[in-house]
Amino acid sequence: MHNDTQMNRRGFALTSLASGFALAVQPVAASTIATSSDGLIAGEVKIPTAGGQMPAYRAVLSGVQNAPVILVVHEIFGVHEWIKDICRRFAKAGFMAVAPDLFARAGDATKYTDIRKLIDEIVLKTPDDQVHADLDATASWAAGEGGNTKQLSVTGFCWGGRVTWLYAAHNPNIKAGVAWYGTLVKRGTDPRPVHPIDVADKIDGRVIGLYAQDDPGIPLDSVEAMRAALRKAGDKQSDILVYNGAKHGFLADYRPSFNQAAAVAGWNKALEWLHARGAAGSATLKRPQPVPAQ
Repeated sequence: MHNDTQMNRRGFALTSLASGFALAVQPVAASTIATSSDGLIAGEVKIPTAGGQMPAYRAVLSGVQNAPVILVVHEIFGVHEWIKDICRRFAKAGFMAVAPDLFARAGDATKYTDIRKLIDEIVLKTPDDQVHADLDATASWAAGEGGNTKQLSVTGFCWGGRVTWLYAAHNPNIKAGVAWYGTLVKRGTDPRPVHPIDVADKIDGRVIGLYAQDDPGIPLDSVEAMRAALRKAGDKQSDILVYNGAKHGFLADYRPSFNQAAAVAGWNKALEWLHARGAAGSATLKRPQPVPAQ
């Protein structure tokens, strides 16, 4: 773990977001969805945080004041085009969506083609305490930009799904979290000391997990272990839904793992959960925006 002094001394290797999709996911699938930025304020912003200015993508409906803020936590591929599109989808559902590039100190994840090298050189060199501090800074920035952080929520995918559980435990001001297929328990030689199952007693009914039945990296016994840990902590609201027939990354329409039925069901469940948990205003989500049919 990096302490505060180390974090303050470490500048950013990545100073602006890449365009397009990460090299590791090429070629993109024909099912890829492109959400228009019409009616939105959408684009790159800079988040002041320890070490300098962190690049991020922000999307919000034009002219809307006090939109509830949702922090969007990327996969191992960084803030590439799909994460930007997810932000635009949330914006059209009434949120101010902000996706900081949490790997920016280590380098540009979008430029890697070797996933093992990406994990070793970028992912595992990004400590959880640094991630939490950067998400705290992102929330503060969003509040300064007119976002409503009294209705703060967080969502993330794969690596970001794991972060969603951990950040909800770290930040009691999170009203709701939606964790998409993030690891729940320690796997193999993973050097990180804390995992979602270790902080189940700090979730307090705020997080729902959306997971896949056919995910070799997240076996169903780990899902059951996390459910049991939540129940042991007295949490009767948080839960994990498992979509039958779906694989890891089922929401990722740019990848072969995309499962339209699970994606539509999961997206609408996510919006319903955010609304039910008070992470959205009364005007938000009147017309939930599902993943478009192909």
